[in-house]
Amino acid sequence: MSKERNASKEKSMSKQEREQKPRSESKSRSEKTEKLQKILANAGLGSRRELEKWISDGRVSVNGSIASLGERASDKDTIRVDGRVVKIKPSDEVYTRIIAYHKPLGEVSTQKDPEGRPTVFENLPRTSFGRWISIGRLDINTTGLLLFTNNGELAHRLMHPSYQVERKYAVRVHGEVTDEMIKNLKDGVLIDGDLCKFNFIQPGGGEGANQWFDVGLSEGKNREVRKLWQSQEVDVSRLIRIEYGPVELPKSLSRGRWMDLTAEQITKVAELVNLDVNPRKEQPKHKSSQRKNIWRRH
Repeated sequence: MSKERNASKEKSMSKQEREQKPRSESKSRSEKTEKLQKILANAGLGSRRELEKWISDGRVSVNGSIASLGERASDKDTIRVDGRVVKIKPSDEVYTRIIAYHKPLGEVSTQKDPEGRPTVFENLPRTSFGRWISIGRLDINTTGLLLFTNNGELAHRLMHPSYQVERKYAVRVHGEVTDEMIKNLKDGVLIDGDLCKFNFIQPGGGEGANQWFDVGLSEGKNREVRKLWQSQEVDVSRLIRIEYGPVELPKSLSRGRWMDLTAEQITKVAELVNLDVNPRKEQPKHKSSQRKNIWRRH
């Protein structure tokens, strides 16, 4: 009779009341639990470091109670961020997707622009899991390869200077470039108090005062390529990102179009930053989905 009364009482509870059951009751279940920041990162809400701050700031709740840093949860728990329920998938259903986008001139690398300028996010496909996170940014006057993922932790690691992920650019400069300038740019110059330098500089052709160079760097501070050349009193007239880590801008990918990386490619990108991911295996049929030349030639 006692079991019947308890079952009847549970049925009569409102949804809100069930969500606000003590956490000890919630955590007594046998399902697998994970740290809260990992669950939210897997849901594509941001990097773990960023989400730890959200938890510390009291923005996250579990089953109706404000969460604390270090707390664990499962996909059976009701998790809210700023009062809104977060869609959580079981860990074996969490997948990572990466797309390559060919950014054209005139687009800004933000979700929304107060000036009403077009943004890179307007041309991206919908994602049924998580949200698109830009892996780095390109300024409005820079074109080329921009990567997006739904995995917040992967995006964080690919951008973090400690992982030294190399970005490669094709740059056209206006002005005389001397051997001494090249040496300065490779040895390092102080910019805004930081020592900045190119990993390499390779001539790319050109005539007269307009010359092309391929350059590489591993941190990608704001407008770093332009500022480095400006430190030598040389102006950048065109800048194109052509590689990010092992991913190369495909020659077949038109400006303003995107393409999915394959599961094998996603795994290679994640291995670069020592992260184990479950790649998205299904690839949508898109007329720009030609993958020729996406990987660096050796």
